[in-house]
This record gives sequence, structure tokens and C-alpha cells, in this order.
Amino acid sequence: MNPTTAVCGSVVEEDVQLTIVELGRACDASEEQIELLVIEGVLEPVGRLRQEWRFGGTSLARLRLASRLARDLELNASGVALAIELLDRIASLESRLGR
Repeated sequence: MNPTTAVCGSVVEEDVQLTIVELGRACDASEEQIELLVIEGVLEPVGRLRQEWRFGGTSLARLRLASRLARDLELNASGVALAIELLDRIASLESRLGR
């Protein structure tokens, strides 16, 4: 008998638009944590004012990654931003190399 592995996840469309409150609920993050990540450039909302901010599916994935990095590596917002920037660069370089 072959062992099986269950994988859990969710599919989020790229064009989904979440408010800061909805994004926070989805990722168990406070509005203040989200605002810090916007200031650091990790998240890029649409809208000028905080009340107008809308976040797409990419932001949801990035916030989940940021939350894991902050928790697992005990990083502050600046450290999370640096780690994600480096991960983005690695992904870009691997894409260029055809991996």
C-alpha cells in the first residue's frame, strides 16, 4: 500500500480586492502590522489613503509569507522586507536561468 500525502491550501484569484480589515482577518495580522509592511514596501495597496487601500491576491500570499518569516525567524518589519526582497531576487534569477 502506498502512503498518501494530503495537501491543504486555497486558491486566490489575482484580481481579488481585499480591504485592510479583510486581509488582516485572512492572515491573522493586525492593521498596524499590515501598515508597517506597506511602509517597508512588502505590500503595495491600491489607493492613496489607508481607508481606500485594497490588496490583491499577491498581497495575501506575501502577507502570509511575511507572517511566517516574522514568527519563525523572529524578524521585525525591516528584516521581513529584506528577506522577501532577497527571495524575490532569487526567484527572478532562477527564472532567468530557466529553472
